[in-house]
Amino acid sequence: MALLQISEPGMSAAPHQHRLAVGIDLGTTNSLVATVRSGMSTVLQDDHGHALLPSVVRYAINGEVIVGHEAQAQQSADPANTISSVKRFMGRGIHDIVDRAHIPYRFVTSQQAQSSKMLQIDTRAGLKTPVEISAEILKTLKARAEKSLGGELVGVVITVPAYFDDAQRQATKDAARLAGLNVLRLLNEPTAAAVAYGLDNASEGTYVIYDLGGGTFDVSILRLAKGVFEVLATNGDSALGGDDFDHRIYCWVLDKVREASKNFVPLNEEDTRLLLNKARQAKEWLTDNFEAQILCKLSTGTLVDVTLTAPQLVEITEHLVTKTLSPTRKAMRDANLSIEDIHGVVLVGGATRMPHIRQAVEDFFKQEPLTNLDPDKVVALGAAIQANALVGNRSDNDLLLLDVTPLSLGLETMGGLVEKIIPRNSTLPIARAQDFTTYKDGQTAMSIHIVQGERELVSDCRSLARFDLRGIPPMAAGAARIRVTFTVDADGLLSVSAREQSTGVEAHIEVKPSYGLTEEEITNMLKASFASAATDKKARMLHEARVSAGAIIQSVNLALKNDGHLINNAEQQAIRDEVARLEAVAQADDAHAINQAVEKLNQATEAFAAARMNASVSLALSGKAINSLEM
Repeated sequence: MALLQISEPGMSAAPHQHRLAVGIDLGTTNSLVATVRSGMSTVLQDDHGHALLPSVVRYAINGEVIVGHEAQAQQSADPANTISSVKRFMGRGIHDIVDRAHIPYRFVTSQQAQSSKMLQIDTRAGLKTPVEISAEILKTLKARAEKSLGGELVGVVITVPAYFDDAQRQATKDAARLAGLNVLRLLNEPTAAAVAYGLDNASEGTYVIYDLGGGTFDVSILRLAKGVFEVLATNGDSALGGDDFDHRIYCWVLDKVREASKNFVPLNEEDTRLLLNKARQAKEWLTDNFEAQILCKLSTGTLVDVTLTAPQLVEITEHLVTKTLSPTRKAMRDANLSIEDIHGVVLVGGATRMPHIRQAVEDFFKQEPLTNLDPDKVVALGAAIQANALVGNRSDNDLLLLDVTPLSLGLETMGGLVEKIIPRNSTLPIARAQDFTTYKDGQTAMSIHIVQGERELVSDCRSLARFDLRGIPPMAAGAARIRVTFTVDADGLLSVSAREQSTGVEAHIEVKPSYGLTEEEITNMLKASFASAATDKKARMLHEARVSAGAIIQSVNLALKNDGHLINNAEQQAIRDEVARLEAVAQADDAHAINQAVEKLNQATEAFAAARMNASVSLALSGKAINSLEM
């Protein structure tokens, strides 16, 4: 029987043709590109033999855009036009940058910039967004790959921190599109590291991926078994990384300089960048040495000459190390695992080279972490393996990636309550549907508000998007069936559809959230969900009681208006008294009292309900013979 060769549109159908695909680690400090050659994942180098590309972009006077080592060399001389660590600004707005005074860039703070919700930096080449700056880094990596591989790329897998929210992921995809790249998938960095480590070492069991990069921290717990990579839980901090250690050293140096100089002058942009660079160099030197000298001359003439020892570095950055262990504990708790259940801990990211980071991880897990793969390269290597699989190239290793969503997704229901459709740590990709109904008689439209977070009330969660479903046929309240479907793809991006079941009327939206979800908001969502569980439950009961009371009051008032003549005045007044009592009680913060008042109103309307039923039956049977009725 002949086999039919099937290929994707635009791809050659020639059998066994190797398609060019790469994995890209778009990092805060450095970026890399890797591919699979002869069944082995390898990092591609530039013409000078460099594997790491500094994630630094400079807009030169002649209009040239310089990326990498040459741009990094000009950081101190031209800080306002040489942008580094741009990954920390992805998917962020101007209000999210809390420490702008210590960042040597000219952020645009105009009303127009604020209304766009996307961060903008004023350079000599004009206003630039983090998306545009990141695109320049991706263009350089694309050019390196195509030159090395000798052809045009079919697709790429780009890695992102597991704890990147929807805005940050969407910003990354936008940057890739600007760079002319076909993104096959956004892959969580810890998962990419697990792929590289698992396939390279033929490892099986439960592993922790501790990923501390230049600007972000992720911890993921994965179960590896026969090529299946199942993420059990993930946590992290998208605003914690090696840059924060640099900044802490920078602040320590400033304190020392202030102590030694009575007439200390505040730093300008050039001096700020110079000291930050010296701080980074000192941190890296202390990886293998006991002390580092920080020596430089500021533009004001002030001489900086201080020595930082390894024990001092441990002391001044202890709180940053502790900040990584809190998400680690939460991930372990979410996965329902103990330290004894962990087979190994994989260190990822350049910042994990610091000895006191490795010691802290070893102390926490009571085992020496695994470091046989280069922590700077392992993410790109894993991404290359996944890219190679996604374009259909033959591989000796079949793998299945089962990633998770970091925060719950749901929608607003009556009373400002959140109905969670997809809970956090759900395996991706995923699609879940739930049926809802109308609240009022004759309702022909429904407004759907999509939210993200762990709390019970909409006001405590993050709003992602809104859309309307129109054209619902007018029915009695509760008669319509609206099926709302949430779909999260392998990249962690959300789309939502709503469909009225009887008519097929449908509305759909691909959620592109506003750039501006802060790390503090993410962290607080999780913290508050644990700390406020009892309060949230009580609040939900109160809101549900009020919604129920409102629906009953509306229904009874309408019934009295249409059929009040079926009962006498005394009975009508008794019902109105109970309605008034319920309206008063519904304003209080006592769900139990509201439910009691609802029950009393139900009792007061029993005779009225019976009378309405009799009237309906009489009307239906009027003028009809008994033998004409179907039994």
